[in-house]
Amino acid sequence: MKRSSKYILTGLLAAFAFTSCKKDFLERPPQQLSELTFWKNENDVYQVVMGVYAKLPGADGAFGTLYADGASDNAHAQYPWESFATDASSGAITSTITPELAGWDYTGIRRANYFLDNADKVTAIDKALLDRYKAEVRFMRAFSYFNLLSRFGAVPLIKNVVAIGDENIAQTPKAEVLKFVLDELDAVSKVLPQAYAGGKPNEKGRITKGAALALKARAYLYDGQWQQAADAASQVMGLGYSLFKVTTADPLQANDKYTDLVNFTDAADERKFRLGLSSYEALFYQKNNGNAEVILDQQHIKQIDVNPLNTLLPPGTIGGWSSVTPTQSLVDSYASYKTGDAVAPADPAKRAALYLAKDPALANEYKNRDPRFYASILFENAPWYAVEDNYQFKWVEGAANMSQTGYNFRKMIDPSILREQVDNYSNVILIRYAEVLLTYAEAKNEVSGPDGSVYDALDAIRTRSGMPVVDRTKYADQNALRTLIRNERRVELALEGQRYMDIRRWKIAPQVMTTINNIKNSQAQQRIWNDKLYLMPIPQSQIDLAKGVLKQNTGY
Repeated sequence: MKRSSKYILTGLLAAFAFTSCKKDFLERPPQQLSELTFWKNENDVYQVVMGVYAKLPGADGAFGTLYADGASDNAHAQYPWESFATDASSGAITSTITPELAGWDYTGIRRANYFLDNADKVTAIDKALLDRYKAEVRFMRAFSYFNLLSRFGAVPLIKNVVAIGDENIAQTPKAEVLKFVLDELDAVSKVLPQAYAGGKPNEKGRITKGAALALKARAYLYDGQWQQAADAASQVMGLGYSLFKVTTADPLQANDKYTDLVNFTDAADERKFRLGLSSYEALFYQKNNGNAEVILDQQHIKQIDVNPLNTLLPPGTIGGWSSVTPTQSLVDSYASYKTGDAVAPADPAKRAALYLAKDPALANEYKNRDPRFYASILFENAPWYAVEDNYQFKWVEGAANMSQTGYNFRKMIDPSILREQVDNYSNVILIRYAEVLLTYAEAKNEVSGPDGSVYDALDAIRTRSGMPVVDRTKYADQNALRTLIRNERRVELALEGQRYMDIRRWKIAPQVMTTINNIKNSQAQQRIWNDKLYLMPIPQSQIDLAKGVLKQNTGY
């Protein structure tokens, strides 16, 4: 958990791959560092900052966005060796979990502390630039602590380099760690710029004021500090971000016969639907990296750092692993395209009978749904010409690398890359503007109930995807709108790692973390909820290393 400065510097040897936005910042060769000749000039500072960026809390690793959803009611993570999610969702997780799988990682914090303890040694650097570098690093340290806090509750709060032999540090109370995170984010938001012009040392993709404020809004939201969350989100809403939209649908999408799935009123209605679907799914495509909706993302460098999503998510029939797949509960959460209201779930036994009989009537269950449904979920006979001519999804039960639920994800897969059979280098979005709008809507509704600003935030997200605006009459009271907002978060942010914490902070996990069945109504995974699962276990190996100073979370 803690190491001497020599150890930390050694850990930076080949770590200078910045994990955020633009490739000109990332494509730098790794360099060997020597502490005896280091901390002399501006380039030394630059290189160590890049080493900290290499540990930006991101989407890869055991507690990435995919696997966090796999530990929720959104998805099933079928391979326990890939992540914590399989055991956590089944209620079988124990303290024998490795730190790597648990997400107990202080590497980024170590690097940040080392930089902050030593950066002032360099005098041959512009003070404003050094202050900005410090703010970037402080953000990444705060982000690391926020993630640890969300998973484990109270954790050791370490603000400086700790020498070998001084590792026995007890947990700091959760409230104190959260205050540190919020104070840091507030402070750095006053230093960081809104954007970068490009070129060293102002490469596009560095931490911005918007990232600091958006993470602050998320932290306040998770803690139930509604007014503060709304205020922070409102600040981000004034910084010029916008929802990603396309004006022309993907030409290959025209081959998908959505007229078989949606009762369009006219050609204009079909065009609205197709543009909404394309806008939502293309947001995550490689060609749209760094678009105006992105507030913070994890870079994948071409020819160096492959994004695994095109392998982890597709079915085995097109070369994927089906590592994380949708649950029926997530499928049921997508509302009606025609009315904007919830759709009553089909009877599982009837669904199974239709599926087993290969009855075309099965398609009725998937008709007239939110365009985000078709952009996110592969269901039986779902068309996807963009990935392969005349492609239709077929579930092959029991085959290699196939889903256990009968569904696969389409969201976040870049179909052109699958079609061309080349590597995917799409950036993984960690914070985007739609989340900020949803944070504002939820927090503002909790503070004072529905008002025009709440409806406007929700309408912006819904109309981007082709959905109707919120019916002000049906959702005129706080409780009704709360239900809508929570579902809107679920479908808009599916597979982006938010659902894991949402079901915990809303205290609905005991109701929703139940055994999941597949499309044949057979058990896909037994799930048992225990309240200890509100927090992850501290890995026993870390308690042993700390000679018992670390205390295990309740129930493990």
